[in-house]
Formats: sequence, C-alpha cells, structure tokens
Amino acid sequence: MKPAPFGYARPGDWPEALSLLRDGARPLAGGQSLGPMLNLRLAQPATVIDLRHLPGFAGVAVQDGYCRIGAGTSHAEIEDGAIPGRLGAILAGVARRIAYRAVRNRGTIGGSLAHADPAADWVAVLPCFDGAAIALGASGERRIPLADFVLGLMETALRPDEVLRAIELPVLPPEARWGHWKFCRKPGEFSKATACVLAVPGEPPRAVLAALDMPPLVIADAGALLAAPEAEAARIVAGLALRDPWRAALVRTALHRAALAAWEMEE
Repeated sequence: MKPAPFGYARPGDWPEALSLLRDGARPLAGGQSLGPMLNLRLAQPATVIDLRHLPGFAGVAVQDGYCRIGAGTSHAEIEDGAIPGRLGAILAGVARRIAYRAVRNRGTIGGSLAHADPAADWVAVLPCFDGAAIALGASGERRIPLADFVLGLMETALRPDEVLRAIELPVLPPEARWGHWKFCRKPGEFSKATACVLAVPGEPPRAVLAALDMPPLVIADAGALLAAPEAEAARIVAGLALRDPWRAALVRTALHRAALAAWEMEE
C-alpha cells in the first residue's frame, strides 16, 4: 500500500516545530515505525514534521552525574559508543540487538520510546534506570520519570502539544551490574518477552519485565529477585495472570535469566 497524501514540514527551530505540532502535525524522528504505519494507512496525518535537523535533537552530553541523550540519537550511534562509561557499555549491548543495522542507522532512541510499542527494546530497558524523559512544550521542558512514561499500548505521558526531546539517565559506576534477556523467534523480530535487572552499589536493585501487551512492569526494589531468582520470578509472573501457559513460561524464563546474569557478574 501507499500512504494517504500528507504534507512535509522541516521546521527551522523548536518553536516552529511546536507550532506545527499544535496544529495537528505528526513528528518524525527516524521513521522506522511511522513509515510503515503511513504505508499501511494506520496513521494519516495531514502533515509530518521532520525533527532530525533541529538543534539538540541528537547527541550526547554528560553533566552533574547525568547523561542527556538527544531523542534523535540513532540506535547505531549508541551501538558504536556515543555514550561513555559503564552506562554506554550497557546501552550499546541493548542497541546491538535491535533489528538490523540498516534499521539501527535510521531508528532513534526517542522515536522508539515515544512510539511505545510494548515489545520495543528501549520501552523495556529505559525504565530500569532511575532517569527521566524530557518533554518539550510551549512552557518549556518537563521531566517525566521513565517508569511512568509509557501508560499503555502506543500511549505515553506526552501531552498533545509536547514532543520528546531527550532522555536523561544517571551515570553509572563501573561496579554496576546488569542483566538483560529477551526472546525473539528469529533475529530482527520484536521480542516476545524481555527482562532486565540493574544493580548499583548502595541503591536498591531495579528490574523491568516487558513485552507483555501492557506497560512495562517496573520492580523498584528487586532485592528478593537477586536473592532467589527462580522462586521470585515464578512468584512475580504468577501475579500477572497471563492467559497462555507458554507465554507465562517464557516471561518467567526472561526474568529468571536476566536476574541470573546480573547476579553472576558479582562472582
């Protein structure tokens, strides 16, 4: 299929982009999600706003213990080491397993998060960090905790007149432990179950269980999961009331293996 006719706008600055957004235009980052939706006519905006050339939309800056990642930063840039330190190593490992390199060259971290597909990698991983999504609207920037950003299927906490401008994550010490496991039937496919665990010295470990056809399940204190990975994973998944036994087994395995990966790093 071909998309329905739409206009194309390339704003010169953020105020112009926000003005177009208020008029009902649809923002475009890398186009790896919006493009197929346009072709299938699942999305039929009157105008598409190309954000890729706006200042600060892509790039990485570290200041005051936080790493600010522009929403337009591509998966490939993250994979190739754009983010420094332990945090960068963790995110590069996640980015490396997103789809294929051709997709990673164009797809962006912010576009993926704002699209809010429950099986997407950044939707699953970013809530594990005690960070924030930076929304930009007419009144300026607004910080939204990443754990509260995705509200439902393809639904986020962004207001109609806001655009996702950046993601802010805490810089991690070298000792931070990380476990991540996702199941795809073949390379490049969306995950059927994703889990990750982050343990930072001096802080409660955090965990996320995602690709559940609902918002990610954020476990703010995953100490019990690291202490008894198999038993605690079974207890958590039993409370989700998943209809299919195979799905419950897959989700339980994802959480168990992510916890084991983080726990084994301590050895």
